[in-house]
Amino acid sequence: MIFDAAAISLIIGIVVVIIVLSVFFTFVPVALWISAIAAGVRVSIFTLIGMRLRRVIPARVVNPLIKAHKAGLDVTINQLESHYLAGGNVDRVINALIAAQRANIELSFERCAAIDLAGRDVLEAVQMSVNPKVIETPFIAGVAINGIEVKAKARITVRANLDRLVGGAGEDTIIARVGEGIVSTIGSSESHSKVLENPDLISQTVLAKGLDSGTAFEILSIDIADVDVGKNIGAELQIEQAQADKNIAQAKAEERRAMAVAKEQEMVAKVQEMKAKVVEAEAEVPMAMAEALRSGNFGIMDYMNYKNIQADTSMRDSIAKVTNEKNDTPDK
Repeated sequence: MIFDAAAISLIIGIVVVIIVLSVFFTFVPVALWISAIAAGVRVSIFTLIGMRLRRVIPARVVNPLIKAHKAGLDVTINQLESHYLAGGNVDRVINALIAAQRANIELSFERCAAIDLAGRDVLEAVQMSVNPKVIETPFIAGVAINGIEVKAKARITVRANLDRLVGGAGEDTIIARVGEGIVSTIGSSESHSKVLENPDLISQTVLAKGLDSGTAFEILSIDIADVDVGKNIGAELQIEQAQADKNIAQAKAEERRAMAVAKEQEMVAKVQEMKAKVVEAEAEVPMAMAEALRSGNFGIMDYMNYKNIQADTSMRDSIAKVTNEKNDTPDK
């Protein structure tokens, strides 16, 4: 029974020791410290413990430090830890410094860290300084003086400017400026044929304007990849103007026709009014004649002559009507 209690105590002690050692080696990166010592990087074990207390992952700082030491870079662990605490990517900064050193590009750790904290990919920027990047624009349309539309696509070869990478404009600004230059160059050409004959005139004119000013890039060349003829904008504008003039003329003609119809209706109304007055006057004639007969101012012979004149007039109208109908009938 005593043996069993001693064995149990030993097992519990061994388990406690294992747990304590596990916690110790987990909190204290002894393996990382040994790797640093083996690589020739002097890092105190207390420095690694301090990183743990400052909530810094030691491997994120020590491994890039080992890489920098092997590459011959003069950086300290405090610089790397400060950059990590600022939210930077320590490994990418060290890779960028190594790439810059291999390419004989002068780049300090402070400048590299500032570029990284600004949100730029500093490693890509260094690589772009060594191997320039080609930016292709979409088709950009411009209208020559003769009214013909010309579409051009350009390829812009740029190199990263590390001095202007912080605060400099990006690729969208380069594309916008080149597009503006292409439009202005095409617009100043007398005809589209000159643009088609000398497409390099566009690249030379645009390149001479210094479009990379204030950007994070240096424009090395602008090459016109494709040129195409578009619509006849001048003719379309003339057609639209002619259509507009036609619509205006039609509107004015419609206005005049409406005024003429209104005047005609006014005349018809006046004629009808006059006819009504004539009918009213004719209705008063028998009454006037009766009054004249009663007063003796109009005799019976005068009345008979009046009736004869009416009959004669009616006969003449009938004869004229028959004659007009015969003249209007075509010969068979």
